[in-house]
Parts: sequence; structure tokens; C-alpha cells
Amino acid sequence: MIKELKARHGGPYDRGSADRYYCRPFSPHYFKGDTYNSDKVEKKDMTADQIKEYKEGYGISNLESLAWYL
Repeated sequence: MIKELKARHGGPYDRGSADRYYCRPFSPHYFKGDTYNSDKVEKKDMTADQIKEYKEGYGISNLESLAWYL
């Protein structure tokens, strides 16, 4: 069940992994539905868990690793 939620097209994990794959900058966000076909949610409106999911998708597992991205 957890893998299914993380893999949802447009979700935080999906967006993090896509950003990393396409060498886009670290910028937490997700879409309420399908990517680009629904409302975008920016970092300022995300929960801590959603930001954590984005980080996991981007390949960042802790704050120390994030330091060089900021």
C-alpha cells in the first residue's frame, strides 16, 4: 500500500524522482492529481511528510545530505 501511494503519478515521491532524473533543481512540490493536469502544490503548502516523500524520491534521505542542494 505504501509503495502504491508513493508511486502515484504527480505525487511528492513521483515529482522528486522525476526532478532528479531530469536534473532539475531540488524544489519540493506535487500535483493534486496527474502531473500538469491538476493543481500544483508548492513547498509552502506541503506537510512535513509530503516534503519527506519528495526528498525520498529525489534521493535525499536526511537533512545532512540536503545541505549541498540548498
